[in-house]
Amino acid sequence: MINLLNHGHKIVIQYSVALFCSWTKVSGDCQCGNGNKQGNNSEALKYKLAAIAVILTAGGLGVSLPLLGKKFAALKPENDLFFMIKAFAAGVILATGFIHILPEAFRSLTSPCLDENPWGKFPFTGFVAMMASIGTLMIDTVATTFYKKVHFSKTKQVSVDEEAAEDDHAGHVHIHTHATHGHAHGAAAPSHDTSLSDLVRRRIISQVLELGILVHSVIIGISLGASVSPGTVKPLVAALSFHQFFEGMGLGGCISQAKFKSFTTTVMTLFFSLTTPLGIGIGIGISRVYNGNSTNALIIEGIFNSASSGILIYMALVDLLAAEFLNPKMQSNVRLQLGAHVSLLLGAGCMSFLAKWA
Repeated sequence: MINLLNHGHKIVIQYSVALFCSWTKVSGDCQCGNGNKQGNNSEALKYKLAAIAVILTAGGLGVSLPLLGKKFAALKPENDLFFMIKAFAAGVILATGFIHILPEAFRSLTSPCLDENPWGKFPFTGFVAMMASIGTLMIDTVATTFYKKVHFSKTKQVSVDEEAAEDDHAGHVHIHTHATHGHAHGAAAPSHDTSLSDLVRRRIISQVLELGILVHSVIIGISLGASVSPGTVKPLVAALSFHQFFEGMGLGGCISQAKFKSFTTTVMTLFFSLTTPLGIGIGIGISRVYNGNSTNALIIEGIFNSASSGILIYMALVDLLAAEFLNPKMQSNVRLQLGAHVSLLLGAGCMSFLAKWA
């Protein structure tokens, strides 16, 4: 009987110790509120300043390469190499949404630092990502319809004005010529309308894609800049440099096909290149007061990351991959299909591999 009691007493003690250890571990990992930070801020600052220069260079180079198609024939949008580069970049963007951003959003919005009600009772991460995807679809559709109507109405008005002016100057002699001209114009109109519609859509795609990337870039920049641990910052610098380079290639390919004016192209390129370094600068400025485990930080980061992942996943699957892989040129060329599929898997694989560090 005494042995039995002693055995039971030991079990209770072991269970209590295990429960206490597990509670201590959770509390230690969580560190909610304004917990004290540990790290070498001055040492980490050196790596952060280096990160600004390296990531700025990597992002600028990545987004600029596809824009060099005007100077290098191999990088022109109509060439097979460009299809494969774009498939690689689309794989990078898809993996960014699924592997990098979405898990981070889940981690933020399911943190034990948040109240069980409502954050633990509803899957906000998936909901926000879904709504962001639907919102992107709506913006895509409405903007495309609006731009088409505006452009076609302007084209129609210019055409009517030109015809009226020609009739005034040419008289009845112009009737036969105009009829011939009208017939020729009517035959060419469908092709013109199709190419114009495709151009408008590519411009909207590039702008919405950049919006999704910029939201994510600010968040990861702030996270890097706010870190005070050199051991955390060093691997992030290398991983984010590759991250920005590959994402830049995907965005640069879209901008190249959209055929913006030089000023618009320059602005979009600068916005992409500068956003992450700007985020790092903000993170450095608030590093003394920023706590990534605070309730507000977790909610804001989680919601923005969820929305960003929804946008990038939609853009990668619908506007980049589906648009290119269903292209008649792609479907009629088995060799190009094989190359594009390999590029897609390679891009997604490389970006997934980087998730080990960032």
